[in-house]
Amino acid sequence: MELSMEKPGDLIKIYDQENEAWKFVKRDRGLNKQLMVIEDNLSRFGLLKNEIRVYLYLARIGEKKAGEIAEAISLHRTETYRILRDLEKKGIVFSTFEKPLKFTAVPLEKAIDTLIEAKKMGIRLLEKEKVGLVDMWLSMPQPKVETSKKDIFQILEGGQHIILKANELLRNTKKEIQIFAPGEYLSQLYHSDFVDDLKRRSNKLDITLLTENSLKSRFFAEKMSWAYHKYRIAEVKNIPCFIIFDRSELLVTVQENEEDRGDVDRKKSKTVALWTNYAAFVETLQMLFSKLYDTGKAVQEICVSSS
Repeated sequence: MELSMEKPGDLIKIYDQENEAWKFVKRDRGLNKQLMVIEDNLSRFGLLKNEIRVYLYLARIGEKKAGEIAEAISLHRTETYRILRDLEKKGIVFSTFEKPLKFTAVPLEKAIDTLIEAKKMGIRLLEKEKVGLVDMWLSMPQPKVETSKKDIFQILEGGQHIILKANELLRNTKKEIQIFAPGEYLSQLYHSDFVDDLKRRSNKLDITLLTENSLKSRFFAEKMSWAYHKYRIAEVKNIPCFIIFDRSELLVTVQENEEDRGDVDRKKSKTVALWTNYAAFVETLQMLFSKLYDTGKAVQEICVSSS
């Protein structure tokens, strides 16, 4: 059934970290889908699989003894005690002063706030240590490093790392940037800060944006009205997203499907990117981009023909 046919109360809006975009999940009366989504997201806060199982059981059922928890989720009692102590150290589980000892989970909203704050504290500590580490490194005798330009490449995995690389390349771009982004990738770019930075630099850089002819592409074309004069739509399919920076560096992104080990019938997508300054590769994609631009149409033309 299409999402447009669902009642608003039947849908839950969540952020898909892997694809860097918002998506809607249908409420499942059996709660399985919701719990799977929550488990996947809690793992990003550094919680291990069994820690998540213990926490969610307590959060849903309420105060329980360690033995009851172990029996309910099929864990060894010793392992359960260790996990409960680790969760206490993280501040999302607490125990009562009584015998036998019982454990209670902090409400999910407060637990997430606690885990987020712990991540922020870790980042702040790393930032404080940066200056000292760099000074120590520079104080060491530095060997002579060859500075001649070489053709190099880098493999990146995961949407977050790819966006960080794209932002880095954008900051170093001096003249022009050329982007071919199919609808799915355009959605991911739009929901990241890459497009915000691109818009801020649109008066300083020659920006050309190409996409395929699809409903999703045209939707985001309307959202990015500031790019209309350099935004064209090409009649192509199955071409990966690629971005050319100053005609000298290239970032190509693809999605690979892999089986979910927990469910052989379900496949998960993995986003992988290649960055390179290899001139022959950059020139090849540059020629492809020019060909697509020459044969493409302006957004206004597409909108008129489809209306």
